[in-house]
Amino acid sequence: MKQPETNFSDNQLFSVSGIFKAFGQNAVLKGIDLNVGKGEVLALIGGNGAGKSTLMKIIMGIYQPDKGEVSVGGEKISVFKPSVSLARGIYMVPQEPMLFPNMSVEENILMGFSENTKVLQKRLEKIMDDIGWHLDLNRKAMSLSIAEQQLVELLRGLLREAKLLILDEPTSALTFDEVESLFKIVKDLKKKGIGMIYITHRLAEVFQIGTHVAIMRDGVITLKGKIEAFTREMLVKGLLPPNMEEIEEAEKRDETDVDYSSLAPVFELKNFSGYGFQNIDLKIYPGEILGVAGVVGAGRTELAVTIFGRDKVLGGTAFLEGRDVTGLSTREVLHAGINYVPEDRRLNGLFGISDVAANTTSALIFGKTMGSIFLNKKKEQDITQKYIDDFRIKVTGQDQTAGSLSGGNQQKIAIGRTLATGPKLVILDEPTRGIDAAARGDVYTIIHELKKQGVAVMLISSDMEEIVELSDRAVIVFQGRIRGELSKCEISQASLMAASFGVTEGRQVEE
Repeated sequence: MKQPETNFSDNQLFSVSGIFKAFGQNAVLKGIDLNVGKGEVLALIGGNGAGKSTLMKIIMGIYQPDKGEVSVGGEKISVFKPSVSLARGIYMVPQEPMLFPNMSVEENILMGFSENTKVLQKRLEKIMDDIGWHLDLNRKAMSLSIAEQQLVELLRGLLREAKLLILDEPTSALTFDEVESLFKIVKDLKKKGIGMIYITHRLAEVFQIGTHVAIMRDGVITLKGKIEAFTREMLVKGLLPPNMEEIEEAEKRDETDVDYSSLAPVFELKNFSGYGFQNIDLKIYPGEILGVAGVVGAGRTELAVTIFGRDKVLGGTAFLEGRDVTGLSTREVLHAGINYVPEDRRLNGLFGISDVAANTTSALIFGKTMGSIFLNKKKEQDITQKYIDDFRIKVTGQDQTAGSLSGGNQQKIAIGRTLATGPKLVILDEPTRGIDAAARGDVYTIIHELKKQGVAVMLISSDMEEIVELSDRAVIVFQGRIRGELSKCEISQASLMAASFGVTEGRQVEE
């Protein structure tokens, strides 16, 4: 594909040049070059793990690059500290605003300044008048909507006379009206010569407010240029590996689509809604691996934890083998036959200071297998040993603490604990995140074994290759809704990526 024009405006405000960053043997950034001019909005797009967050942390002075330069107004930054970046006029509005809830709007904005309060108040009032924002400065931060909290973060940056604003997924939690208000503010800031890096997964926004676009994939910039040089399909193609045709050829499998029409679903959702997702309809059948794809923030994990009883159901129904299980508590969901392996095994999946045996059998306290809250020691040892042997978990003994194990072995224990309850549906959320290739292969073997046993599996993964390799069918979640479904023969990295970013087979998905 012919590369669009890659030159940015000569009116350069900010640049990064030849940025490299590695953590141990893992190279995250591999020579990043980007420019932002005055009044320009650089829309930065990239799949999960592309390196966007690491790059932003370098720009904000949180990380120091291994190699490369960051310049503001032509002046090189030599010391990487947040205070230095702020002093140079760089300010980042995080995806989740970080305000003190019991403090007023004004107190949150003025925090950290050493100047006279009255002088700061006058400057703040002038900024609000200039841009046309009207916000009660005496309100408590806890009373603000997400959109209003983001306004407060923006005001913080503007009061610091920010030349470059970084907006990280600013519309992910906003309503349509709030998005329109934010876009108006962005356009006003452009007119005032403020440059912006606008990180988003929503391609419609790129064309709505961006002046330039850059695509990151695997730590490199694959495409960049003025927005008018691109179509949606070109952006999606830039997100895919360069040898996509070879990959798709390798992905072709001999397996044919399974006809589930004669089977009753193990699990079904009808018009199911909760925090972060809405109107979800899906069915999962015995022995089926249903891949759930989508970018981070699409609503997949929110769906999983709501099914598992950790978040409130806002609408619709859930059925397990025909039984209505809508809104049951986690304990009741476990009893019914649904179990969940969370994405963050350290935070939610394991008791790090407890031993392997206690972790493997802990879910049985809530179930019926042991028959009591006091576990039978012999049965606990037998169950634990079974999963140590079956899953090839490397431990010094059942009394080894779970927190001392490698990531792959921790994940095997988390899955073993789930299977010990004899579930009918297992929800696996990013099951191979942060584990090595050998452990990944073992986890894949475990998932295939579940399939053979007739267990229904909901596989949530940001790894497109993983969805392709394991899934019998796949659905794609986009902005909290299912926006595509693919049969086994249709699943490919290209089709998954296109649907995840709102484009399917060259057809625009309604937004």
